[in-house]
Amino acid sequence: MKVESNIKFKKLANARVNKAIKLIKLIGNLSNKSHYSYSKKQSKQIIDALQQEINYVKNKFNNPSGGREVKDFEID
Repeated sequence: MKVESNIKFKKLANARVNKAIKLIKLIGNLSNKSHYSYSKKQSKQIIDALQQEINYVKNKFNNPSGGREVKDFEID
């Protein structure tokens, strides 16, 4: 049971982390000033939201029983 659980974890972790990396790269494409116009405040909001989510994931792995309020990101 434990081995099967770890195999499932590895499979899902690989898929989800790779998907997250691809999506983060797409967010990075938004930094291209020749295609998009944005303020420093807007770029900071994006970076802060991503960093907050990374911090949350770190805390979840260190304390798996912790919960949190779900709030969708919306740029000003």
